[in-house]
Amino acid sequence: MTPLYTAHAIAVAGRNGHAETSDGLIKLDLSMPKEMGGPGKPNATNPEQLFALGYAACFGSAVAFVAGQQKKQIGEVSVTSHVTIGKDDGGFRLAVTLEVSIGGVQAAETQALIEAAHQVCPYSKATRGNIDVTLKALG
Repeated sequence: MTPLYTAHAIAVAGRNGHAETSDGLIKLDLSMPKEMGGPGKPNATNPEQLFALGYAACFGSAVAFVAGQQKKQIGEVSVTSHVTIGKDDGGFRLAVTLEVSIGGVQAAETQALIEAAHQVCPYSKATRGNIDVTLKALG
């Protein structure tokens, strides 16, 4: 891998603490959701929400990249990411569903583009074989 960019962030006190990026653009309080036995503090987020945001943004760019490689004209790409955490035999596990719509593109072509994007997206590569990822074309 040839490095292009490195993000730096720190989290203190885990799921019920605080996190921020080194440049100070993102500063967040964290709170474990009530569904997981935590306090669910208002105006606080959690790692699953942050992962969902990152994966959705990255995957949308991967779709646009693939469309460009295939020389296809597309409209705006919208990705809704659902990240679920649950228990498994060894502790905890994640699962992701990505719902994708592409302006001006029918569902069948959207499905082909998102399948191709899933092969090049860094988040998809990082999670492949480790978590279940379901791709759904909308449109």
